[in-house]
Amino acid sequence: MCPKMNENMVKIQNKFYGNNEFGIASFSINPTHDTPKILKEYAKSHGATLKNWNFLTGNQDKIYELANTGFTLFAGENSDAEGGFEHSGMFALVDKQGNIRSRLDKFGNPIAFYDGLDPKGIQMIKEDISILLKE
Repeated sequence: MCPKMNENMVKIQNKFYGNNEFGIASFSINPTHDTPKILKEYAKSHGATLKNWNFLTGNQDKIYELANTGFTLFAGENSDAEGGFEHSGMFALVDKQGNIRSRLDKFGNPIAFYDGLDPKGIQMIKEDISILLKE
C-alpha cells in the first residue's frame, strides 16, 4: 500500500462519508506481504473508516494484469524502487457499470486518470465523484 496515495484517498473518503453510493477499492501490489489481516490493520491505522472501502489482495499476476491491462496503469516489481515495487500514482474513477470515467481538459482532450499525489488531481476527482453521484 502506498501511504501518500492512501492519505489522499482518506481526504476523498471524508468528503463522501455517509453516501452509500460511494466506495473505494485499493489494490495491494505485494500480496505475499499484504495478507487480509495486514490490510485490515493497515486500513485501521491509516484512517480508512468507510465501510465501502475495500483493501484487496490476490494472485500477484492477476493484480498486475488488472493494473497494467485493465486500468492501463503501471504496477510491478522493480528491484531499484523503494520496497522492490513500483506503481502509477494515478486514481481511476469507475462508475457502477464498471466503466472508467473521465473528464476533458481545456482543449477537449480526455483525462482518464487523476493524479493521486497532487492536490489538483484530488480536487478534480472530488468534483467528478460529485457529478457521478448525481447521475
